Amino acid sequence: MTNWKRNTALFLSGQALSMFGSMLTQYAIMWDVTLQTQSGIAMTLYVVLGVLPISFMSPIGGVWADRYNRKAVICLSDGGIALITLLTAIVLMLESQHTEQALSRTTLLIACATLRAFGQGVHSPAISAFIPQITPAKHLNKINGINTGIQSGVSIVSPMAAGALMMFMPLSAMFFIDVITAIIGIGILWWLVKVPASTAQVVTDVKRNHRQDFRDGLRYIRSHPFILQLILIATVFFFAMAPIAYLMPLQVVRNFGNEVWRLSTIEIVWSAGMVIGGLAVGFWGGFRNKMHSMSLSCFLTGIAGMALGLINTFTVYAVVVGLMGLISPLFSTPMMTLSQTRIDTEYMGRVFGIFGMVWSLMMPVGMLIFGPLADVISIDYLMIGSGAAIMLLCIPYVMSKTLREAGRER
Repeated sequence: MTNWKRNTALFLSGQALSMFGSMLTQYAIMWDVTLQTQSGIAMTLYVVLGVLPISFMSPIGGVWADRYNRKAVICLSDGGIALITLLTAIVLMLESQHTEQALSRTTLLIACATLRAFGQGVHSPAISAFIPQITPAKHLNKINGINTGIQSGVSIVSPMAAGALMMFMPLSAMFFIDVITAIIGIGILWWLVKVPASTAQVVTDVKRNHRQDFRDGLRYIRSHPFILQLILIATVFFFAMAPIAYLMPLQVVRNFGNEVWRLSTIEIVWSAGMVIGGLAVGFWGGFRNKMHSMSLSCFLTGIAGMALGLINTFTVYAVVVGLMGLISPLFSTPMMTLSQTRIDTEYMGRVFGIFGMVWSLMMPVGMLIFGPLADVISIDYLMIGSGAAIMLLCIPYVMSKTLREAGRER
C-alpha cells in the first residue's frame, strides 16, 4: 500500500482540526445552557437529546457507510453538522440578548446540539470503517492508539480554549470557528487523502432496502460469535461505566467542594492520561493477544473505580482519575483494531453502526438507574459497586476460547 503514512497523517490531522472546532461548540453550548438556566432539567435535556440521536442514526449511518463512498459520507455528514452550526450562529447574531429571551436561546442551543448529534451518528461509523481502507492491517493498532492520543489531546485543549474564548467573544463567533475548521477538514479529506485502488470500497446495490441491509448486519454479527461476544461484554462495560463517567463531577462537589478548578482539574487529568496512554499503546502496540490488553484494562479500571469511592483526599483522587485515563486506551484501542481487522469490508459500516447504537445507549440507560440512586445513597458506594463490576469483566475476556482465538495476532 503506497503512501499510507501520508494518507493516514493527513486524514487524522484534518479530523483532529474538525474535532477541535466541534468540541469548542459542544463546550460552548453546554456552558451557555448552564449559565443561562442554572437548571438541572435543562442540563438533563441537553445530555439526553445530545446522545440519543447518535444511537438512532448510527445503524443508518453504518448502512450508508457500506452503501456509498465512505469519503463522501464523512464529508457530507461533517458538512451537514457545520451547516447546522452556521445557521445557529446566524440566528444567535440576529436574536435579542435580553434576559427574557434566555428560554428561546436555550431551546435553540439544545435543538442545535440535537441536530448535530444526528450528523455525528452518521459520521462516526464511516470514520471507523474508513481508516482500514488507508492503513495496512498490521499497523492499525498503532494508528488507533495514536488517534486516541490525538483525540485526547484535543479534549485537553478544547475546553481550555472554549473557556478563554467565551470571556471576550460572543457565542456566535465561536460557532464560526467550528464552521471554518470543518471546511478545512473536509478539504483535506476530499482533495488530499487518496484511497488506494487495492482497498477501494465495494459499494452495495443502492436499490436494496435499508431495513434489509440492517438485518444483514445483525445476521453477520450473529454468525460471528466473537463479534457478538465482544459487543455483549463491551455493552456491560459501558453500562457499568455510567457512574464513573457521569457522576464523578457530582462526587467531587459533594466530597471535596464546589470550586470550578476542581472540576477542570478532573477533566484535564483524565484527558492527559488518555493522551499518554493512547500514544503509549500506539507505539507499544499492546500484548500480542488483544484480549489480554482488554482484560488488564478492565481489571485496573475496576480497581481504580473502587478507589474513587474510598479516597478522601482530592490530590490522590485526581491522580487516580489520571491513571484511569491512562488505562482507557488499553481497552478501546485493541477493541477497535480487532473489529477493523476481523470484520469484512462490505459489512464494516453496518457493524460499527450497530456498535455505536448499542454502546451510546448504555451510559444514558445506566444514568436512568444510577442518577436517581445518587440522591438516595452515597455516590461513593456506587463507585465501589461499579468498579467491582468492571473488574469482574476481565474474566470473560480470558476465559472465552472464542475471544482468545480472535484476539491472537495473525
